Amino acid sequence: MSEILSTPGPRVRDESEIGRYLRWLEAERQLSFPDYDSLWQWSVTDLEGFWSSVWEFFDVRPHTPPTAVLGRRSMPDTEWFPGATLNYAEHALGRENSAEDAAAVAVVAHSQTRAPVELTFGELRDQVARARAGLLRLGVRKGDRVVAYLPNIPETLVAFLATASIGAVWAACAPEFGPRSVVDRFAQLEPKVLLTVAGYHYGERDVDRRTEVAEIAAQLPTVERVVHVPYGPHTVPDALGWAELLAEPAPGPVPFEPVPFDHPLFVLFSSGTTGIPKAIVHRHGGILLEHLKNNALSWDLKPGDRMLWFSTTAWMLWNTLVSALLVRASIVMIDGNPVHPELREQWRIAEETGATLMGVSPGYLMACRKAGVRPAEEFDLSRLRQLGAAGSPLAADGFRWVAKQFGERVLLNVGCGGTDVCTGILQGSPLQTVRAGEISGPCLGVAAYAYDGEGKRVVGELGELVITEPMPSMPVGFWGDTDGSRYRAAYFEEYPGVWRHGDWVRFAPEGHCIVAGRSDATLNRGGVRLGTAEFYAVVEDLPEVDDSLVVHIEDPEGGNGELLLFVAGPAELDDALRTKIARTLRSALSPRHVPDVIERVPAVPRNRTGKKLEVPVKRILLGAAPESVASADVLADPRSLDTFVQYAATRGGTARPGSAS
Repeated sequence: MSEILSTPGPRVRDESEIGRYLRWLEAERQLSFPDYDSLWQWSVTDLEGFWSSVWEFFDVRPHTPPTAVLGRRSMPDTEWFPGATLNYAEHALGRENSAEDAAAVAVVAHSQTRAPVELTFGELRDQVARARAGLLRLGVRKGDRVVAYLPNIPETLVAFLATASIGAVWAACAPEFGPRSVVDRFAQLEPKVLLTVAGYHYGERDVDRRTEVAEIAAQLPTVERVVHVPYGPHTVPDALGWAELLAEPAPGPVPFEPVPFDHPLFVLFSSGTTGIPKAIVHRHGGILLEHLKNNALSWDLKPGDRMLWFSTTAWMLWNTLVSALLVRASIVMIDGNPVHPELREQWRIAEETGATLMGVSPGYLMACRKAGVRPAEEFDLSRLRQLGAAGSPLAADGFRWVAKQFGERVLLNVGCGGTDVCTGILQGSPLQTVRAGEISGPCLGVAAYAYDGEGKRVVGELGELVITEPMPSMPVGFWGDTDGSRYRAAYFEEYPGVWRHGDWVRFAPEGHCIVAGRSDATLNRGGVRLGTAEFYAVVEDLPEVDDSLVVHIEDPEGGNGELLLFVAGPAELDDALRTKIARTLRSALSPRHVPDVIERVPAVPRNRTGKKLEVPVKRILLGAAPESVASADVLADPRSLDTFVQYAATRGGTARPGSAS
């Protein structure tokens, strides 16, 4: 039985947003649910009832009402809210006639490039109206694409909402991306306008991007105008200035173009570690409903709250951060090195801004644990109610460390989601129990299960993470995939009519679960499939190891294959440490988990959202050229693959079958 760290408090139904939602269901729908599990079961069986309740509870304001909740239910051709027209930006900016809303703080921005910036909802609306008018003067119309090479700053938010208000389509890349990565993404969309900075500060370092901006603009022939957002000491020559774009005052309240529920809102891109990034198209209505539900019912955000979650503009968490505005919470935008000048910086910003929801990476929590940071003692985090963690699995000791620091006053909400649905799939909420090392369960409206290779549901054993019922935030499709064939192949080829997400998961009978890593990185050891996350939880808890990566090279003759573990850390990797690692894995997991090879590396390769790149490393070890498995621009450290290229050369770039220890 897993260790329980916290349970829902006695006043959760009175004080949380999910409790308010339950009271609303009783009053308006005569529906009563004694616990989260019964509420979740209803949410994934009565799709019409659940999603219409989200629409009504959050007061979605359509320009044209829908004729139904579902026109078609089957995936991947589900039709949501046929006939409805609305606009995401209209809900994000709030009500024009509310003086109280206009005076409330919407954005607090912290940066290593300039002094802090703060905007009220009224000021945000004014800037969006001006930017909207400026984009219209540049010829941007409904359906056109506006792309941004911008950091996480208020101007990016203003430009996004202005683009959405027109019904144009938004896409962004963080300015640390190199020209090849940016062009691989943006060229697919044939954009009309490019917004960009000329540089930024990262910690103490001045980063000049003028050469990169010139190269990107030259390779996007459809771009008719480049807009320069002033940020740091540099400028982009021959570009329209941000002040010029916003120069003319708006003639009145922000107009919002009514668009169909399925109209594209923004395009998110896959990581690009296995080819040209997929351009994933998300819709106005789906993102509006999903983010209202997620941000209020899972993250418990409400008017007056404040959300802080470090993210670049290239990660889907930027889009969910922005959507905190939908529930009238304010957001903290952070740009720069998140651990500059030292590890405690994010806790300091949370104290200064009064964050009620703080999101961090599991790696950051584990680093704080190892460094002896005591956030609840060292900082005034009295407003904090939730601590979110996503991007990779969090080890059980990380859960225990958070519980020791904050007790049950702060809910640890560990989640798993993805760019593909732009939200959480598995997550917690104030109504759920927190267990060490485990995610609390599927999100409301997400029919998530584990399937075996034959498409049968499994409980208590590892399987493919699938979603068996449609969600409004599933993509419209991929940009340029006119017949939908690439979209179907990506998610529905393995199990027809069922979404295969690509993660390896194990559900307990009670619904809580463990994500064991990407299923394409699963280790098939002599016919027994092992998840990578459990390796990392054990190995990285050793004081001699800071980070690790494990891959399995299959034996073409059907044997056990070769299990290779790479570790990074301060200690010398000698025979004694190798023996300690092997014994620890054998004791904590099983003999099958003992590697055949343990090697030291200077750094573990990760992409810019922090995910370990097991599959690209495996392909390199099998002889693939590094440039064919991952663009250097998507790597957090472009040099992190060099060690594996050198190691592959010593192996001859071929598999060497080994044996389990």
